[in-house]
Amino acid sequence: EMKKIIIAASALAMMSGAALASTDGVIAKYNADVRVITLENGKSFTVPRDVALPQLQVGEKVSIQLNDERDKVTGVLKSL
Repeated sequence: EMKKIIIAASALAMMSGAALASTDGVIAKYNADVRVITLENGKSFTVPRDVALPQLQVGEKVSIQLNDERDKVTGVLKSL
């Protein structure tokens, strides 16, 4: 019985891992008022109000987490 649970849990973890789309980059511009992050590669991301934002500064590396459709930001993490 325990084996079945472990197999199901690992399958679920693999599926959710594949669903996590993210873009890594260096912040070129950051507008805190409208919550728009522009990366050095030219891509801009608007962060919804319900997503927590760390303190961000131009020049910092970030990982922008996206939903499956890659059209909505679900998280912003500072990269090391």
